[in-house]
Amino acid sequence: MNPISQENADVNAAIDAELQLLDPAVRTSRALAARLLDPEFVEVGASGRRWTYEEMLAALPDLDGGSGSGEGDGNRPRFEPSRMVGVVLASGIVHLTYETDFDGRRARRSSLWRRQDGETGWRMYYHQATPVPAGD
Repeated sequence: MNPISQENADVNAAIDAELQLLDPAVRTSRALAARLLDPEFVEVGASGRRWTYEEMLAALPDLDGGSGSGEGDGNRPRFEPSRMVGVVLASGIVHLTYETDFDGRRARRSSLWRRQDGETGWRMYYHQATPVPAGD
């Protein structure tokens, strides 16, 4: 595969994985989420809180976009992503940026995805969310 095709494939794979992490079915499944988060994962959330891999896996089902306290997802708000773009920063590293709307609250998001040598799947290594001020 030529380098440009490989870069496009890598970006598309990272976007697909990011979209999976926004899916309530994945957010409520520790096993599914664990396959998408890097063991060295760190997040700085929109609240400013710092999350580690284990903290995120434990909390994810109850965070926004999950099913919460056993309710079905049909009536619950979902993350609506837009303007998602990515760029390959180096071999095995993809940077994604996008915005989300969640029940009227917007955030700008940035994720670093990495694929370690010998691995076939991409895992989120770092994520940051920043609230978008009203009217912006």
